[in-house]
Amino acid sequence: MDRLASPTRLFLKRSYSTQLFVSRLSCYSTNKELKELFAPFGEVKEARLVIDGRTQRPKGFGFVTYESEIEAQRALKAMDGRIVRGRLVFVEVAKTTAPGKSGS
Repeated sequence: MDRLASPTRLFLKRSYSTQLFVSRLSCYSTNKELKELFAPFGEVKEARLVIDGRTQRPKGFGFVTYESEIEAQRALKAMDGRIVRGRLVFVEVAKTTAPGKSGS
């Protein structure tokens, strides 16, 4: 039974992250607003909008990183499908595959 439980836990651990992908945001959003929007669910380490290189305006999506997976899960459940600034936003676990991202 332990052999079955261990891979299951490993799978669950990989399926959650401390980083969330937030889409369908207003192009008038700011990093500060994004951080304040997600702050009620835990300690936000970083809130970053993706900026269009040509126009220097937000593209309408970004990333929010929490201290813990539990906080990220709480925010995902609370914010996915919520109306923000008149727009229906979507939140999902960020698909990060960058090796060696953690600081040494």
